[in-house]
Amino acid sequence: STVASFAENIETTIRAGAGLQTLPIQPIVGERDLPLSFAQQRLWFLDQLEPGSPFYNIPVAIHLKGWLNVPALKVSLNEIVQRHEALRTTFATVAGEPVQVIAPQQQLELRMVDLSGLSAPQREMEVQSLSAREAQQPFDLAQGPLLRVTLLELGTAEYVILLTMHHIISDGWSMGILVREIAALYTAFCEGKPSLLPELPIQYADFATWQRQWLQGEVLENQFAYWQQQLGNDFPVLQLPTDRPRPAVQTFRGASQFLELPKNLTEALKALSRREGVTLFITLLSAFKVLLYRYTGQDDVLVGTPIANRNRSEIEPLIGFFVNTLVLRTHLWGHLSFQQLLGQVREVALGAYAHQDLPFEQLVEQLRPERDLSHQPVFQVMFALQNAPMETLELPGLTLTPVEMESVTAKFDLTVSMQETQQGL
Repeated sequence: STVASFAENIETTIRAGAGLQTLPIQPIVGERDLPLSFAQQRLWFLDQLEPGSPFYNIPVAIHLKGWLNVPALKVSLNEIVQRHEALRTTFATVAGEPVQVIAPQQQLELRMVDLSGLSAPQREMEVQSLSAREAQQPFDLAQGPLLRVTLLELGTAEYVILLTMHHIISDGWSMGILVREIAALYTAFCEGKPSLLPELPIQYADFATWQRQWLQGEVLENQFAYWQQQLGNDFPVLQLPTDRPRPAVQTFRGASQFLELPKNLTEALKALSRREGVTLFITLLSAFKVLLYRYTGQDDVLVGTPIANRNRSEIEPLIGFFVNTLVLRTHLWGHLSFQQLLGQVREVALGAYAHQDLPFEQLVEQLRPERDLSHQPVFQVMFALQNAPMETLELPGLTLTPVEMESVTAKFDLTVSMQETQQGL
């Protein structure tokens, strides 16, 4: 049993009680001019406005230590490209509308860079430089491919692999799938065995077509009615105290700051969550909202949070752009206790989860907030607790460890992303 299948059972029960029928996601056979999902269409539109922008690149760097079978790695990567249609997809324009074009086959190039002749300090600098350069290199959505892989050879038994995908075919959950499948296939091919990965029941284009057919009429009206009631039409801009005036047009330049909450504090936060009957996410978000209230003096606080949006078992193993953004609005009025705030945030979050199917892009389109180039519409601060981390994987003769990559762009005024590790949050 998986979280996705459990969530699907709950959703089916709720929908049955409400008289709503959920269409099954069926494989599409022989159709041309496949539609984009709603989220894909927004990214395609943004790419038309600013072609060649690296803003929606998703880069991952993984440190490999030990003996590497490069041919097995190449075969593994190409097996994944063949397995997931999203990795063979480009985007064309037909009669002014974007469509998905899926190549029947595609060979992925594994670019190799030998850094073994450099000194240790030079190697480290070059790895940082190449990683940053690769993360910023734009994609051509019409030409593809929209996945790039570069292997940096640091020595006879040490490598860094750089994986970069465009967000239009991927998300954070997908990167975890990609790494796990590389591990499974690489192990099999090193041992001379065939792939043991189960066949995928559907592909991303099947989901996109299903979404277009399902999210309309009564279903769309019910989803939007909830968000209209929850958010209204007034969206106060969160006035964080900054060291300079907000520019008239966002630059999206940013930086990252890493910090750690110690293990004992993490355990205390988890114990508090259990006592109050809420998740760790609810407790952390509530504390974050108190912090925002303290710094801004604003008691009406809107925060965005990403949700995997994989609430159907058949889409759980797919690489693709499923993630959605939920807006959580709470009020810190009067002499609210922290326990009362926890209850409020919990109710708001549960309501949002039950109405997560409406793409944020469509919500903004329907709400029509006042547009201002100086800030993002609806909310300006994002909070995330990553619950699908990329774990350390053991391979034959190899250890894989994710490498922290410092971003130089920022989609929002402030994004706080947390993840639980053995050391703490």
